[in-house]
Amino acid sequence: MLLGSQLRRLREARGITREAAGYSIRASESKISRMELGRVSFKTRDVEDLLTLYGITDEQERASLLSLAREANVAGWWHSYSDVLPSWFPTYVGLEGAASLIRAYEVQFVHGLLQTEAYARAVVRRGMKGASAADVEKRVALRLERQKYLVSENAPEFHIVLDEAALRRPYGDREVMRGQLQHLIDISQRPNVRLQVMPFSLGGHSGESGAFTILSFPESDLSDVVYLEQLTSALYLDKHEDVAQYEGALKELQQDSPGPDESRDLLRGLLQLS
Repeated sequence: MLLGSQLRRLREARGITREAAGYSIRASESKISRMELGRVSFKTRDVEDLLTLYGITDEQERASLLSLAREANVAGWWHSYSDVLPSWFPTYVGLEGAASLIRAYEVQFVHGLLQTEAYARAVVRRGMKGASAADVEKRVALRLERQKYLVSENAPEFHIVLDEAALRRPYGDREVMRGQLQHLIDISQRPNVRLQVMPFSLGGHSGESGAFTILSFPESDLSDVVYLEQLTSALYLDKHEDVAQYEGALKELQQDSPGPDESRDLLRGLLQLS
């Protein structure tokens, strides 16, 4: 998907149509469209020919994009969980694992990267009604595997605004919620985690459209991606004007919410009440 968006931008910058791009690699306009949406695998020869057509002659830039093409064709560790995941989610897991900065707003429940095992199990059971115990456990295992990235040597920066509603809505019993609140207090003290709580007392705010995640990548020439999950699908937005709208909304949420220290105090208060 990241490579496809790069190829699209390069093509558009040269004013080349999808039809002309397809002709250059002996393919159809629809194949170029699928490539740019990240829905097909990439042949190295095709990418090389497209880069030449788009006037990319710098060897370092070509090597970087060709390396991305090779990586795009390698199945990630998460593909072994694909049987219990909705079709659109493996793409997100791959992007999340490649990000150097993850910014998010969550309102329904605690973000997946911050969930305890018991809380995650309660969330998955609620969302997968009728699923077998084995499928539930596999989904929980994936969530715990994703969390390893957050505490790894090359961990990303993670900036999260949690709506107070996510903290007060119970998933699991009292002990599950107490464990989750304590975990948030603990993990929020990691140097790469910035956790803020949007309190009810603020009233209306810029997160009125619901939860979203913004993913940024270490390669400076790769655009940010906004992830929006829906009931039966998900949207991945990478156009500058779209990303800018969500970055503005998140910036307002961060400015309006108490800072990390005050937010930890709020979490401690909720823990005492639970």
